[in-house]
Amino acid sequence: MSPDTKSVKTGLRLTVIALAVSMAGCSTMSNLNPFGGDDNEAPPPVASSSSTAPSRSTSFDPGASNASVRAMQNEPVLQQLSEPIPLASGAPDEYVVQVGDTLWDIASTFLRDPWYWPEVWYVNPQVQNPHLIYPGDVLALVTIDGQTRITNVRGSTYRLSPQARISPLSESISSIPYEEISAFLSRGLVLEKDQAERLPYILATRGDHMIASAGNEVYIRGGQPAQNGTRYSVVHVADELVDPDDGDVIGFQGIYVGEGALSRGGDPATVALTDTNREALSGDRLIPESVDIPLNFFPKAPDIDVEGRIISVIDGVSLIGQYQVVVMNRGARNGLAPGDVLTVYQAGEVVTDRFSGNSFVRGGEKVTLPDEAAGTIMVFKVYDRIGYGLVMEATSDIHVLDAVRNPL
Repeated sequence: MSPDTKSVKTGLRLTVIALAVSMAGCSTMSNLNPFGGDDNEAPPPVASSSSTAPSRSTSFDPGASNASVRAMQNEPVLQQLSEPIPLASGAPDEYVVQVGDTLWDIASTFLRDPWYWPEVWYVNPQVQNPHLIYPGDVLALVTIDGQTRITNVRGSTYRLSPQARISPLSESISSIPYEEISAFLSRGLVLEKDQAERLPYILATRGDHMIASAGNEVYIRGGQPAQNGTRYSVVHVADELVDPDDGDVIGFQGIYVGEGALSRGGDPATVALTDTNREALSGDRLIPESVDIPLNFFPKAPDIDVEGRIISVIDGVSLIGQYQVVVMNRGARNGLAPGDVLTVYQAGEVVTDRFSGNSFVRGGEKVTLPDEAAGTIMVFKVYDRIGYGLVMEATSDIHVLDAVRNPL
């Protein structure tokens, strides 16, 4: 690196630090969702402390975060961290956001524990649409009041142009890989109990057919009115999902049947099946393929203690690995929300201690070994009693009935 280049880079860094410090008293701090809004104006100030829970705003209601912030009238202060957040080994001073990155990837680049991202994210009010992160943005480690923060040093060129507002928001990075979960939700491989009861269902097959397949039409009832052309996934409702803690039925396994499109509205309405993997039967449910998936949220620890278990894994595999979808017996009623991060624990094996006391006597004391951490899950959708999570890291084999708890 030439002396001129080095001095320019050093000058830029000092400028960034000075700017960040000067804005410490008047900018939104780390508990804001960076994806929560798309306003031109700088976000309003908000008071926060290390004990304040991060915002739960997601892409379901982009305005929720700003509305709640504007309702707060406290004096703006910079959140003081009770303890330093450990950085990842080899964390860079700067990182250029790449196409295909996720917020989890970026958080893992800077932080040893990605779920601490809300604690260190510093919104730069000088960057247009500061709540969103785009490919080409430069994120940097800066020091504000003696504490390490991550801020957006420079926005990508198209973001800063006068045409930036018409760029699709889908260009911004998501929290987790969309492609890993879109098929799961649209194909209804697991149905929450109340969800299954609300979905439209096949009433009968048109013509002299007991069953239907691609090329046939079916009559459906229930669900919400839809426009002609609306596409559906057809799902057969299979085995019950039982909560292992209380024995309640909280959902159903779903078997993907095929897909079709609404050809005529009414009650009953008509759906033309375009592709099938197996026969469509009366009672099969239909799921609109335009599923609202909240992909934009902070990775964070749950606000309250969560103790649950994995009750199902998609595709029925016995061992669960990275980027597989799991279903947990905890949901909104238990305080879970999209973005919450949980640690998976393998249940400790029960072994016989033949060496305590009189080791020469037959038998021995039964001892339960400690539970061991096996991976990390990020919650991406919740119902009342069910949570869907994506395995972000798998350090050991993960199984159905393994425990999920708050990260340490």
